[in-house]
Amino acid sequence: MKLSKRFKLIISILCPGAVGFLSSVATMSSMSTWYQTLSKPIFTPPDWLFAPVWTGLYVLMGFAFYEIWINKKKDKKMAISLFIIQLILNGLWSIIFFGLKMPLFAFIELIILLGLIITTTYYFRKIFKPAAWLMYPYILWVVFAGALNLGIVILN
Repeated sequence: MKLSKRFKLIISILCPGAVGFLSSVATMSSMSTWYQTLSKPIFTPPDWLFAPVWTGLYVLMGFAFYEIWINKKKDKKMAISLFIIQLILNGLWSIIFFGLKMPLFAFIELIILLGLIITTTYYFRKIFKPAAWLMYPYILWVVFAGALNLGIVILN
C-alpha cells in the first residue's frame, strides 16, 4: 500500500507530537511538586516556556523527517532508523528526569540523545540539506537542556 504525501506529512508531524504529549504526561505529575523543590541554575527559563518551545521543535522535527521519508534517494534507511531511535530517547528523558526523579541518569541519557540527534542530522544532510537545517534548533535546545540538567545535578 502506497501512502500519499499528505498522509506521510500527517504521520511525520503526529509521531513527534505524540512523543511530546506522552513526555508531558510524565512531566506534569512532578512539575508542580518535586521539580519546584529543586535548586535550579540562574539561567532556567520560566516553566511556561518549555511547552511552546518543545511543540515548535516537534513540528520542525516532523517536517525534517517528512522530507527524508518522501525523498527519492535510496540510501535513507539509516537516517530513518536514527530518527526513530533519537525520538524514543527524547521521550525517555522526561520519564527518567521527571518520572523516576533521576537527574544524573537523565543527564547521561541526554548526552547519548544529543549524539544521536547530531548523527541523525548528519545523515539527513546527506539526503536533503534543508531537512538538516530543521534539526539545528533542536540540537541547540538539547544543548541548553543539557546545561540546565547538569546545573540541577550540581546544585542538588
